[in-house]
Amino acid sequence: MKFHPHIFLPFLTAAIAREITFPPVAGIKRYNTQSPLQRYGSASDEDVSLETDPMDGLTSFAHLPHVSCFSAAADVESYDIAVIGAPFDTGTSYRPGARFGPHGIRDGSRRIRPLHSWNMYTGYNPFLQWAKAVDCGDAPLTFVDNTVAMKQLEKAHKIISNRLATNISASEVPRILMLGGDHTVTLAALRSTINHWGIVNVIHFDSHIDTWDPHAVGGGVSDYAAVNHGTFLHIAHEEGLISNDSSIHVGIRAPLGTRHRDLDNDARCGFDIIKARDIDELGVKGIIERIRDRAGDGNVYITVDIDVLDPAYAPATGTAEPGGWSTRELLSIIDGLSGLKVIGADVVEVAPAYDNTGETTCIAAGEIARSLIGLMVDVPVVASS
Repeated sequence: MKFHPHIFLPFLTAAIAREITFPPVAGIKRYNTQSPLQRYGSASDEDVSLETDPMDGLTSFAHLPHVSCFSAAADVESYDIAVIGAPFDTGTSYRPGARFGPHGIRDGSRRIRPLHSWNMYTGYNPFLQWAKAVDCGDAPLTFVDNTVAMKQLEKAHKIISNRLATNISASEVPRILMLGGDHTVTLAALRSTINHWGIVNVIHFDSHIDTWDPHAVGGGVSDYAAVNHGTFLHIAHEEGLISNDSSIHVGIRAPLGTRHRDLDNDARCGFDIIKARDIDELGVKGIIERIRDRAGDGNVYITVDIDVLDPAYAPATGTAEPGGWSTRELLSIIDGLSGLKVIGADVVEVAPAYDNTGETTCIAAGEIARSLIGLMVDVPVVASS
């Protein structure tokens, strides 16, 4: 039968005018028969709550409360986990822009709210456990002198970690999640970490090994220029900040400058290597097992360069390398490290200027940061001093 809309239109118009009342359904409220003005413009605001703010407001990581942590004053509010930004990118060797990474990661975390952070896979909400987490904002770093900026960041770490934690029965020393910033900033974190936690085992997610000896090839590199995002783990080893036999690179795939010299120096710095394509043979569970075996029972610092992900999943980074992991694979591996003694962590090398309109990289970095907080909360660790 042919449908003639002009026949039914008068009936439809009349029905709308009368505001049709639908039959009640079990468990569902009856359709509101108030006038549109009453429904949408009620004079009473007693049932309106301003306590939740899922999308807007001041942009802290995951809507955590903001605390001014960088003052040396004794009356600063206490915390167990502090999120800090490190707006620094003058140690990069290719595309700059990671100084805006902390801002981008916080933007990418807008959809994360502490009360609604139950992990579907672990069954765990890190924000509702023993640890009070806050966002300290960005450390004030100069952009004209790398040496001074690193000293500023190291001091910021020391001030934050020297406070007495809120829940001292779990851990007296607060832990820090840092949002980078290029990868040079991890050196400042390790220089501070050793004061409370001793030598740490580093789990380094990256596409590059970052243990290059700046004076090994060609010479002519000044001490100033030698400190950068490709040398910081070599320097950390030289300064005695990391373990000699329990650290590991994960997701490596970038070409080497010199085949044997780079790998020999990397081994001397105490690192084992899991390459990106190893996941094809070992699978996610195999990667997790190798990391856990390497890190053992020691205190662990996890640093995640966002370029461990394939550029398809994280285009917004300074030195993108094709052939990386998916966001799902990386999150599965990080969540699989529960039980390790994670005393600090960072997410670095996010350069929002190169992201797409969907903020793919920044959203991924925010989710990675949430998982890292989960690992820090999972196992309370007693500081060594």
